[in-house]
Amino acid sequence: MRTLLRDLPPLARFVVVGAVSFGVVGGIVGLIVGLFAYPPTAWFAVFELGIPGAIVGAIVGLLVGVAAIKIRKLPHR
Repeated sequence: MRTLLRDLPPLARFVVVGAVSFGVVGGIVGLIVGLFAYPPTAWFAVFELGIPGAIVGAIVGLLVGVAAIKIRKLPHR
């Protein structure tokens, strides 16, 4: 996984890490909520919260990546 991330451009790396991180957390939360709400359909709750979580994570990763690139390009004093 590290070699795949190393080959990506910096902005894409932030987007992928954000999407995967938020997607996994959303999937786990979806599973827990689904098991408490109605166990036979708990697997669907994984996708119900995991996919939107991945989208939000990609957006957050994009914003953080843009900020990191802009900060890196600032002149040193």
